[in-house]
Amino acid sequence: MRRHDRLVGWSSLRVPAAAVLVFSVAACSAGKEKPRPKPPVPVTVTAAVRKTVPVQIHAIGNVESSTTVAVKAQVNGQTARVHFREGDDVRKGALLFTVDPAPFEAALKQAEATLAKDLAQARYTREQVRRYGTLVKDGIVTQDQYDQLSANAEALDAAIAADRAAVDNARIQLGYCYIRSPIDGRTGNLAVQVGNLVKANDVPVLVTINQLSPIFATFTVPERDMVEIRKYLGTGIRVDAFVAGDKSGGEAGTISFLDNTVDTATGTIKLKGTFANATRRLWPGQFVTVVLTLTTRPDAVIVPTRAVQTGQQGQYVFTVKEDQTAEIRPVTAGIAVDGETVIDKGLNPGETVVTDGQVRLYPGAKVEVKKGAAAAPQAAEANQGKK
Repeated sequence: MRRHDRLVGWSSLRVPAAAVLVFSVAACSAGKEKPRPKPPVPVTVTAAVRKTVPVQIHAIGNVESSTTVAVKAQVNGQTARVHFREGDDVRKGALLFTVDPAPFEAALKQAEATLAKDLAQARYTREQVRRYGTLVKDGIVTQDQYDQLSANAEALDAAIAADRAAVDNARIQLGYCYIRSPIDGRTGNLAVQVGNLVKANDVPVLVTINQLSPIFATFTVPERDMVEIRKYLGTGIRVDAFVAGDKSGGEAGTISFLDNTVDTATGTIKLKGTFANATRRLWPGQFVTVVLTLTTRPDAVIVPTRAVQTGQQGQYVFTVKEDQTAEIRPVTAGIAVDGETVIDKGLNPGETVVTDGQVRLYPGAKVEVKKGAAAAPQAAEANQGKK
């Protein structure tokens, strides 16, 4: 029993020693093995360039006709003729409708006849007054008779004035039978046809005419932009209106109206741009993208907007150094125009910035520029110069 115990104790001592030996060899092997280097991060890069950029404000606007006229009848009658087709362009003074003029022509003739009768009566009365003036001096007629004739002559003069007004009114009413366009514009939906009865100032209107040239675009901007807008308002701020789906470019105009109050509910202020609209690109009721160009900023440092990242410490970009390692660079970003952002501080022209692949980057990381994605600073600046 004692020998068995000794054998068991010896075996229990030998097993840990073997384990220690194995672990020591493994530790030595691990100490000699070098860590594998991390593979370079594939990125897309470009060079920061210097160029002149416009200072712009973007908004959504609604196109409005500069003048809208709802054409109504001013006399009662039957529509005798329609002189246009709905949707036609009409000039100012163009004949649109003819209301049957026969009743108004008759009324004019009656007023003219009444005037002629009173004129004849007035001539006779004035002659009587002249004769009675001589007779009253000779005592042949009394003063009362003379005064009565004089009063009749004055009454006839007043009647003639009323007759002339009646004739003028009859002519005006007859003129209302011929309804003309008060503006240059485009006609809308036609509400009456030949034979329909119309009433003075009745609804619905006969037709609505919208003036398309010039035309307005009304839009709002945040009140924080009002200081800059007012600064350049006297110099004539350019405004461009872009129609969705129209690849031919925008319609150029100028700011013609700045509202006198800020909307307290939305914190915005209303502006209005005027456009010549010679090509009829803008249409009343249409929604457009409005771009206000306040001024231009020369020699600005520009990078693609996608290169600018935002972290807990603010905005930054990744730059690529000469040894092909990444460096994080805090920057102060300015205005963004057409996918490009102005860097106010933190970056120099010609420096290479990462535009894609930033998710895997960290300071000091090795980078691999994707083939065909690197833009040399000289080439980039040359391309900007061509623009």
